[in-house]
Amino acid sequence: MPRPTTIQHVLEELDMIINESLQTNSRMGLFAYIYRRTTAEIASEIALGNFEDNQRLEILDVAFANLYLDAYKAYKNEQAISMSWAFAFDHAGEPLTILQHIMLGMNAHINLDLAIATASTMSDQDIKTIEGDFNKVNDILFQITNELQDRLSRVSPLLFILDWLGKNKDEQIIDFSMRKAREQSWNSANLLWSLGEDHVENTKTNIDQVVLKLSEYIKAPKSRVIRFFLKLIQKFETKQVSQIISKLKNE
Repeated sequence: MPRPTTIQHVLEELDMIINESLQTNSRMGLFAYIYRRTTAEIASEIALGNFEDNQRLEILDVAFANLYLDAYKAYKNEQAISMSWAFAFDHAGEPLTILQHIMLGMNAHINLDLAIATASTMSDQDIKTIEGDFNKVNDILFQITNELQDRLSRVSPLLFILDWLGKNKDEQIIDFSMRKAREQSWNSANLLWSLGEDHVENTKTNIDQVVLKLSEYIKAPKSRVIRFFLKLIQKFETKQVSQIISKLKNE
């Protein structure tokens, strides 16, 4: 199957991954569902013409998505992929919380893939000209943070404990992750964009190593208190992927 060239094609491929995950009860489908939800929101905003350069943003969004889709297919075929994606996929079968599984995917995709996609999309152009639309995507993600938090609480009833540990900052777990990751991704994109081709691959590897360290922290936080509560949260979560995604989808 050829790589997607439009956001609609991306959504169709994400649906295929989600359906495959439902059949195999694979938690790889959890990130795929959340990513599909956010991608559909971006597609709606593009259709409404709400970006400074809607065509360019779709090109970026498709390039961004293809890095995840390529990693997923390569992993399935036992081919080499980035360390951070390999870590996320390798631990999909472990008894982590639903949020941890989602965050492992978010970490690899936003902190690594988004930087690469942005730099490559803006090659031979001034990267600063896309900063406004890049930040607008942050605002759109922020708008659906409440929705994502509400949906996750259906399958993870003790998720509120993490907000309590974070001093009750609403949606601080998801929004902090998305917003901080995208801020770091913008910095990394500028770095990759500014380098000559001879140095890009080494820099990508260096970024991947940093992202891997974050993945390791997401899987096993240093705080014993947080690790204890993550195990408690996981104990009371819905376990079947089909039930999780079904409950997340319901309006």
